[in-house]
Amino acid sequence: HPFQGGATLLSLGLIFLLYTMFVWWRDVLRESTLEGHHTKVVQLGPRYGFILFIVSEVMFLFALFRASFHSSLAPTVEIGGIWPPKGIGVLDPREIPFLNTLIPPSSGAAVTWAHHAILAGKEKRAVYALVATVSLALVFTGFQGMEYYQAPSTISDSIYGSTFFLATGFHGFHVIIGTLFSIICGIRQYLGHLTKEHHVGFEAAAWYWHFVDVVRLFP
Repeated sequence: HPFQGGATLLSLGLIFLLYTMFVWWRDVLRESTLEGHHTKVVQLGPRYGFILFIVSEVMFLFALFRASFHSSLAPTVEIGGIWPPKGIGVLDPREIPFLNTLIPPSSGAAVTWAHHAILAGKEKRAVYALVATVSLALVFTGFQGMEYYQAPSTISDSIYGSTFFLATGFHGFHVIIGTLFSIICGIRQYLGHLTKEHHVGFEAAAWYWHFVDVVRLFP
């Protein structure tokens, strides 16, 4: 909004928010690795909390898919009684969308490889697996950017554009968050923070990544 000082206020708010997140997570890592405060009982809290977070994400994305199915399975008169609505261009599902459906399961396999490597005490292999995961995620994000650039419709094109871009956009956002998650885990693994007895942060990243993989398999 064109308010005087609005951009400055927004920038300061984002800076303080990011700084707070960084310091908070830094302290959590120190407590878990250097100070040894994260016992098996303490680790249950983050595990349960993250499971509840993923459940909330499932509910959120279910609402988006429900909106898409509601409009596509029974098109109303207002959109011409057909799906996609008349005059709306669609992407060929055999091209980039097909490739981007294959990449998430492949990256999920790489995360599983990293998990087994951590459990086996093979630190270098875990790092290699996380590098493969991040590389596949970056390829996915690049393809989705190309998909949006070549898309013949926009988010303002009827209910089709709204549901398509909202669902795929939020999925892409989750991929970016999961990519950052995996990068942090890779750095921590390289620094020797993760052990086969204590790797809650990696488990949360793996759960999140598998959740993102499963979501991509839906239409």
